[in-house]
Amino acid sequence: MNFNLQPSHLQNQLLKLEPLQETNFEELYSVANDELLWEQHPNKLRYQKPVFQNFFEGAIASKGAFFIREATTNEPIGSTRFYDYNPETNSILIGYTFIARKFWGNGYNKALKKLMMDYAFQYVDTIYFHIGANNIRSQKALEKIGGIKIDEFEVEYYGEDSKLNYIYRINKVLLV
Repeated sequence: MNFNLQPSHLQNQLLKLEPLQETNFEELYSVANDELLWEQHPNKLRYQKPVFQNFFEGAIASKGAFFIREATTNEPIGSTRFYDYNPETNSILIGYTFIARKFWGNGYNKALKKLMMDYAFQYVDTIYFHIGANNIRSQKALEKIGGIKIDEFEVEYYGEDSKLNYIYRINKVLLV
């Protein structure tokens, strides 16, 4: 089977994922333009338009990024992506996720991760996540869905300096 990094059918009761397009920039930036959204993130300046523009260009270049919308209202929620698919290790990474603060604590992140993992586990046995070392919120959220911290290393973001990240893993076998 061929792993499509940007399927156009991923949706559940709370949200839907659309392959990210160049035309989504302004609408997605309207979500990202929130300083508090990035306070625990390795790049705390991503709310600034030129910094976000670099992030967006990396997302488009990845060919695995999504624009997240609320399923019933079509309201923009944020972005996420699949990346670093490795057929040899039968693994993929999920990350670069951000969600508007109004959707925090309402089950959206959990529903997003479940939707993406259900799809990915049709093709791989292991999913990894890179989470900034100071991003306690995201670390706790991932641990709640079964993520296990397995390592720490510097991750180089597209067009940015490398930053310390924790590596989390979820194996397909653990969820069966």
